[in-house]
Amino acid sequence: MEQVSRIGMDTSKRFFQLHGVNAAEKVVLRKKLRRKEMVEFFEKLAPTAIGIEACSASHHWARLLRSFGHEVKLIAAQLVKPYVKRGKNDTADAEALCEAMSRPTMRFVPVKTAEQQAALMLVGLRDRLIRNRTQLSNAIRGYAAEFGFTAAKGMAHLDPLFEHIQADESVPDLARELFAAQAEEYAQLQTQIDEVAAKLMAWHKADECSRRLAKIPGVGPIGAALLMMKTPAPELFRSGRQFAAWIGLTPKDHSTAGKVRLGAITRAGDEALRAVLVSGATAVIRHAVRCGGRASPWLLDLLKRKPPKLAAVALANKMARIAWKLMVTGESYATKSATVAPASAA
Repeated sequence: MEQVSRIGMDTSKRFFQLHGVNAAEKVVLRKKLRRKEMVEFFEKLAPTAIGIEACSASHHWARLLRSFGHEVKLIAAQLVKPYVKRGKNDTADAEALCEAMSRPTMRFVPVKTAEQQAALMLVGLRDRLIRNRTQLSNAIRGYAAEFGFTAAKGMAHLDPLFEHIQADESVPDLARELFAAQAEEYAQLQTQIDEVAAKLMAWHKADECSRRLAKIPGVGPIGAALLMMKTPAPELFRSGRQFAAWIGLTPKDHSTAGKVRLGAITRAGDEALRAVLVSGATAVIRHAVRCGGRASPWLLDLLKRKPPKLAAVALANKMARIAWKLMVTGESYATKSATVAPASAA
């Protein structure tokens, strides 16, 4: 086979489509391989550049192919799509990957280590357990309302609700038995959430940069851990604004003919990271409304001109920019002056 300089590989669970070109950009490889055949093929192939779409299992394949001596580049799916000439099939996708990775302005996804993916798995597990707890609590409140029982908002009010139901003899025995089973399930979920949260806090305390990020008002330990896990290579972003745009906290741009038209935020990037930053910003604003004298003049002036929800997004944008600066430079956040200072002086 003629020397291959670049290969685009479309991945799936069982089949892998390859599209390779040589130094003259001539197609020299079009092949469909099964899982084991693909591994054997790249083990014997001379080191070359391989482009893979950033999707499920892509980081695993990138680490494996790198162990064979190849240079692996992961590309986000939305950046590959413009290079699909026509139709949608594995062959066209592999060709589009091969073309996209050759572009000098293409942005690539950093390959995560197994340890980084384990940390992300911890965050995903916590989110799923919290969703299950919310779903269960809503179901319990709905069932309780059918028997005339209501409870105030908040998790702390569910235990008294269970006690009132069990103490009321007018409730049928079957209903009380089912409520007891739901109460036990809710307690088990809460225990699992506490265990996962403890592991997440241990990870946060063991990471020096995460501890520095937690000092930013509104970020906190969970937000700091998410920022570190979701952005293993912050230096790839040219500026804090590009980092905020990657999270989806900048407005959509519909400008043309010299007229600037900015819309709502793009909501691009990771939804969990964006939600944590906006939630933290909302908490900061709520505190600023109660204790206005202690808030920053910038935030107080913004709240006079804009509604609280819009101000929360603007503050989340600012928090993201500050976080990027601290991650790249190694500086620490100076709480009193609301500026950054060298880590040695913190």
